[in-house]
Amino acid sequence: MLETSSQSQKRTRSEFERQLHRLEQDSLRMGALVENSFLLAHAALFERDLESATRIESQDKQIDQIYRQIEMECISLIALQSPVARDLRLLSALMQLIRDIERIGDYAENLGDIAIKLFPYPPSPYLGELQVMSNRCRAMLAMSLEALANLDENIGLQIKAKDDAVDDDYKQIYNLLASQRLFGEPMEPVMLMVLAIHHLERMADHATNVGLRVAYIVTGKLG
Repeated sequence: MLETSSQSQKRTRSEFERQLHRLEQDSLRMGALVENSFLLAHAALFERDLESATRIESQDKQIDQIYRQIEMECISLIALQSPVARDLRLLSALMQLIRDIERIGDYAENLGDIAIKLFPYPPSPYLGELQVMSNRCRAMLAMSLEALANLDENIGLQIKAKDDAVDDDYKQIYNLLASQRLFGEPMEPVMLMVLAIHHLERMADHATNVGLRVAYIVTGKLG
């Protein structure tokens, strides 16, 4: 029995939707790995768990591999399927938000490296403030992945408001570090702490971007 044009279109659409769903699931799988990398970096910094720090690099390679795979599949679908407006919006936003998620993974790896370099020194007097900042950023990442999993624009937009607290943490800790008196002590731990708050601030920015891109997928509105 010959397939009608309508049946062919339905079959093509069904296959396209399966591919979209797989891309969404792969993005969430990548997000879960990034979330775990952040957890490992957090343990390395605040529990002085260097084993956790050494596990991040191999996991980051897996994250990069999934990122490249999703990106190529998005490009292929756009080129071959001529998606309608909402699907095109989803694919283009996915390509952008997986880049944000991948960058968070890179910063988690950087935090792990910082933890290793900080290990020989006494703990910073401002490690507690840094931990508060890190916890805020981890919560923002979790919210961004929840927004993506449920395509929930409300959660996505809520993340932007939480970024202000992270910016305040950055300024507070930076000022504390800048006013620290060393009296012949090495500069390296202070510089590493400055790098740590920079990485956390950028992670929060990328989590905010993920939330905004989810809102764009759902509503078609930017910002």
